[in-house]
Amino acid sequence: MPNFTPETPLFEIMRHPRAHQVIAAELPELAGNPILHTLYHYPLGLILSTEDRLRGDVRRQAALLARVAEAGDAPSSVAPAGNVPAPAPNDDDEATARGSAVVRHADLVPAWTAFEATFEGPSRGNPFTDVELTATFTSDGAVLEAPGFYDGDGQYRIRLLVPAEGEWSFTTSSNARSLDGITGTFTAGPAASRGPVRVADTFHFAYDDGTPYVPMGTTSYVWTHQGNDLEEATLEALKTGPFNKMRMCVFPKSYLFNENEPELYPYEGSLEEGFDHFRPNPEYWRHLEARIDQLDELGIEADLILFHAYDRWGFSTMSTAADDLYVKYAVARLASRRNVWWSLANEYDLMFEKTTEDWERFASIVTANDPSGHLLSIHNCREFYDHSRPWVTHCSIQRRDVYKTAEMTTEWRAAYGKPIVIDECAYEGNIDQGWGNITGEEMTRRFWEGAVRGGYVGHGETYVDPDDVLWWAKGGTLKGTSPERIGFLRRILEESPHGHLEPLDGHWDAPSAGIRDEYELIYFGFNQPTYRRFVKSPEKNFEVDVIDTWNMTVATLPGTFSGRFRIELPGRQYIAVRLRALPTTAEPLTPAR
Repeated sequence: MPNFTPETPLFEIMRHPRAHQVIAAELPELAGNPILHTLYHYPLGLILSTEDRLRGDVRRQAALLARVAEAGDAPSSVAPAGNVPAPAPNDDDEATARGSAVVRHADLVPAWTAFEATFEGPSRGNPFTDVELTATFTSDGAVLEAPGFYDGDGQYRIRLLVPAEGEWSFTTSSNARSLDGITGTFTAGPAASRGPVRVADTFHFAYDDGTPYVPMGTTSYVWTHQGNDLEEATLEALKTGPFNKMRMCVFPKSYLFNENEPELYPYEGSLEEGFDHFRPNPEYWRHLEARIDQLDELGIEADLILFHAYDRWGFSTMSTAADDLYVKYAVARLASRRNVWWSLANEYDLMFEKTTEDWERFASIVTANDPSGHLLSIHNCREFYDHSRPWVTHCSIQRRDVYKTAEMTTEWRAAYGKPIVIDECAYEGNIDQGWGNITGEEMTRRFWEGAVRGGYVGHGETYVDPDDVLWWAKGGTLKGTSPERIGFLRRILEESPHGHLEPLDGHWDAPSAGIRDEYELIYFGFNQPTYRRFVKSPEKNFEVDVIDTWNMTVATLPGTFSGRFRIELPGRQYIAVRLRALPTTAEPLTPAR
């Protein structure tokens, strides 16, 4: 049992369900504090002594400390299992003809786009829980199963991201007679996209058609909850920016600089009366779908975070049954989008009510209901999840050290044998939190450091704004100095022979990557050499580029180089050198140096 004392960090108290309940009951203003997570590393005694309601009241502080200690001695508990509401009678009874529902769908769709069939079905009771609906799709030996979902007003939908050209047929299965046994056919024409992003070459990514994909991600957690004007401004910023992945939450968020109410809620209900976690709000989901589609039009992947702890509406502490219904509903609605990635959680280890068994169950729900097999991850705050789990396609990482971030890419690649995506390396900005006040130079350096080590780093911005419109939370406009430099790095990577970088040995003091004796990129980061010596094969001739990663310039040195040679460098930080081997038939333009 935990031994809670006045010196115990608040984090340990709040992660213990019974002790958390004591704090929430006695000090709801502390438990609901939007900056609670910034207080976690302080000892409980200090936190209680500085709470307004307890300040100076030593007796009440001691009594509360005793209750917390007593709670720590009691068995822990997790979120209630809950039950899906019992099905209610509806108008789809034994007199209803099997397969009699009206169905509408297109006869021709391009491959790698969403096919959708819409059915008119029973609407009484709670169709979200009363009616089960799936369809089996077949084409030329391929068999895929996709779940259906209720979209309000008596409308049910089944969607499939069609993976190949050809003639397709489907048959529905349902506990509602009118929706059971419906068949249909459609033709999938030539592909209209490159397909979803997949893992490629162990540590990297490519679209389904094999085209390399280099993730240059950013984070704007709840940009889709800010109203049309700000959301459209975010899309405009993305249109001209360098980013091709957006990390974003499905649920609204309550945290620093993000205390406004969303215009729509994910469930039926209200703030005053509460929300029915077994009745999703279709309007909310249609809005999210529209924004995901707009990202796709811009070539941006939507990295969707299903759960997070920053919540004042109860969406992070729903019952097990409600959680499972939510995950299945989200996947049924969104898996047909080409550009979707799944992230089970942002900072899963701050969701104290959830257990490893919960996360494993959520992963199984996602994989069982996503016939397209989109990428799937989970993101940490303090402690890594076990990224070796077979369902984890790539490592979504938040740094665990104040200083070392992208430098750890080498270690994490070796540990997990999967793509390393450091989605949170800290944010460019100037707020009071250490995770949100690094410079543009440092953000750019971390991107380069991670790339040359064979990984991928994510961006975010947290510049103080009079209206609290910080990109990392709400989107809006990009204000920092790193995005343009990140775009420059993206061009350098996309120009590399394979569209990505593999680390190379050979430099003890600087990371390098490429193809041995063919292509090499060396990054000097903090260092500022005025020259550099190289030893290369005398049988190869190299062109050498000096790249200023901050000023975004590429200077190709005159002549070619082979064997042992020295090049002059500008003596500034953030310089990279690129060596490109010429075809072996080429004659040296200058003698070896």
